[in-house]
Amino acid sequence: MTNQAVSDELFAPVSAEVELCYQTFGDPSGDPLLLVMGLGGPMIWWDDDFCHLLADKGFFVIRYDNRDTGRSSVQRGRVRRADLVRAFLTGRGNAPYSLSDMASDGIGLLDHLGIDAAHVAGISMGGMIVQTMAIDHTARVRSMTSIMSTTGKRSVGWQDPKLLPRLLAGKRVEREAYVKTAVAFARLIGSPHYPEPVERATKRSEETFDRGLNGPGVLRHMMAILTQPNRSRSLHSLTIPSQIIHGLSDRMVHVSGGRATSAAIPGSELLLVDGMGHDLPPELWESVTEAIRRTANRASASS
Repeated sequence: MTNQAVSDELFAPVSAEVELCYQTFGDPSGDPLLLVMGLGGPMIWWDDDFCHLLADKGFFVIRYDNRDTGRSSVQRGRVRRADLVRAFLTGRGNAPYSLSDMASDGIGLLDHLGIDAAHVAGISMGGMIVQTMAIDHTARVRSMTSIMSTTGKRSVGWQDPKLLPRLLAGKRVEREAYVKTAVAFARLIGSPHYPEPVERATKRSEETFDRGLNGPGVLRHMMAILTQPNRSRSLHSLTIPSQIIHGLSDRMVHVSGGRATSAAIPGSELLLVDGMGHDLPPELWESVTEAIRRTANRASASS
């Protein structure tokens, strides 16, 4: 792994209400790659070494905190747990903002950086967001990689019902209690074939806490997810190279979500990983980054 330039954490106003915290890795002349994280996850959940590996493969890597996450802008709008339960059961509810709004945030970051079009990759909710970017802002997306995500169709990509009470439990403000709870949840949804060392999960949880927790923001993210539209028909209209990656042991988003996403996008590649849960173990980084690079190369070959 070579040493590439890494920016400080910077800030970009992307709309009147939203300022995003972001960071870049690699040579700005490389292929721009926008990384979008999932529910309540700050950009540091894209591990530094993972970003360096992508930069080694020729990408100019851009990671950022979604709105209501980490050091990006806090939003307004109260979401009660009863609202979430109703949305979980029916798919309906009043969300303070949508996945389309969050997709526009990412496009606004590209505008701020003067990037006309980028490759995009997202995990979980981030996968939903990059799918939405490709649909709503087609000319701005060169290729798309959707990881452990789904189409929005309620009959696929379901969540293990046993996880919902834990997600609704809220975030404690005490550092030690938060870290203990976060490490336990990571173990619950993680990859059974690639168990994460407790020390690694603890370090990530401590860093997440220290960047700033936003419990109400997580609830607003959840409402955006639970009320998202079924994108299946819109995904079928995509012509950009697309890569779908999903673990066969994912309890957070069932693998049927990945299969449905691939089936909806003409010409997409589907990579199903035995023993992978709802995380990205270091043991899989090489195959995942190679899949992202391969998909980007398909875009270059067709341009």
